[in-house]
Amino acid sequence: MTSTSEAQLAAAQRQDAGAERVLTVALLGGGTVGSQVARILLDDAEALTARAGARLELAGIAVRNVGAPRDVELPRELYTTDAEGLVARADLVIELMGGIEPARTHILAALRHGASVVTGNKALLAQDGATLFDEADANDAELNFEAAVAGAIPIIRPIRESLSGDRITRVLGIVNGTTNFILDSMDTTGAQFADVLAEAQRLGYAEADPTADVEGLDAAAKAAILASLAFHTRVSLDDVRCEGITKVSAADIAAAQDAGMTIKLLAIAELVADGAHGAGTGKGEGVSVRVHPTLLPRTHPLAAVHGAYNAVFVEAENAGSLMFYGAGAGGAPTASAIMGDVVTTARRIVAGSPGRAGTATRVLPIVGPESITTSYSVGLEVADQPGVLSRVASVFAQHGVSIETMRQQIHGTEKAGGAGAAADKDPAGRGEGASRAELRFVTHRATEAALAATVADIKNLDVVESVTSVLRVEGV
Repeated sequence: MTSTSEAQLAAAQRQDAGAERVLTVALLGGGTVGSQVARILLDDAEALTARAGARLELAGIAVRNVGAPRDVELPRELYTTDAEGLVARADLVIELMGGIEPARTHILAALRHGASVVTGNKALLAQDGATLFDEADANDAELNFEAAVAGAIPIIRPIRESLSGDRITRVLGIVNGTTNFILDSMDTTGAQFADVLAEAQRLGYAEADPTADVEGLDAAAKAAILASLAFHTRVSLDDVRCEGITKVSAADIAAAQDAGMTIKLLAIAELVADGAHGAGTGKGEGVSVRVHPTLLPRTHPLAAVHGAYNAVFVEAENAGSLMFYGAGAGGAPTASAIMGDVVTTARRIVAGSPGRAGTATRVLPIVGPESITTSYSVGLEVADQPGVLSRVASVFAQHGVSIETMRQQIHGTEKAGGAGAAADKDPAGRGEGASRAELRFVTHRATEAALAATVADIKNLDVVESVTSVLRVEGV
């Protein structure tokens, strides 16, 4: 039997061994986020050692140009262009290069020699996450990526771990700060999209080439990651139906305000019916993942997310509705998410118990947008003549799309009503000399296929000059 003194000595020896352990850290990328991560690793080394159970030694920072000017002053000797050599001697690799290659090659090399990886690379995870997860699992290595979605907001770990014993049915959120800043500014000032985009670029919220943000591609990559984790199935970027905000006009924003709503670019992932069985039965389920501008009531929690902030709303069977809110971008906030992963990963390395990289335990079909059911807002410019409203309303009825409300505006004079108003009233004689009227309908829930067929037939009416907007409505 071991004596008390012997047990204490053994415990002290284990503690000393743990305190003396050093984990070699390779940092790939020395940009805005990378510089902040390096700063934290150096400035907070003592505190990080206590939290991680091992000293995190920054071996180097791989960059393209060692001599390039940087925002954070760091020892020059840390910088190197030899990313391959740096990865080869690391216990833990932090990948912040972005893009697909050479980031993919470096991550795979790290995992294959047993090093764990922390990354914020949403594009790579959305495109080829399955390969990375499989490699991590095959080599008993960690692969963590909290910073890949919503910056500083802790959303990946709650879905992977805190809610792993629950059944998530829906995730929707604002996951791109640039587009939220633009739409929020349009809502506040009444300005057009192009003017607000220019201001966002001047302030540094939008890149010189804002395509990935304003066309919804950045949000789509994040939506694919969230869907994969939430529903334990493989979802790639190609599975996401994506629509950006470039067509959202000041008139759309004003109409939303009049209806007590606001417009947000939402990423939505949900379990839906696929075939004869409904979602919730465990049979016949599919996954729908989409990104598009969405009308939200101003009473919805996501409607109160302003500026460049992000928020993610999660619905689960037992936990109910949860919302995660915070800074969605920026060097220091994103570095916070990276360092959370670094400490968690280091603890597991020290304990010798890596977590599971991937959580895909089933294969669910991706359900096309034509099967999705939601409400819609449809804007039209029509001729100002008798019979227009009844003709348009009859097209909705032919396709089984029920009208909930209708608003009409002729030369600044607006009238509103429910479905009955749309069917029974004509604009004849309203606004002397007017040649056009603007109509906006909000429908009850309908399938995307039925709505698309309705819009196609409405465009063919000789009294309809154009369909000015089609926006989906959530939260009502």
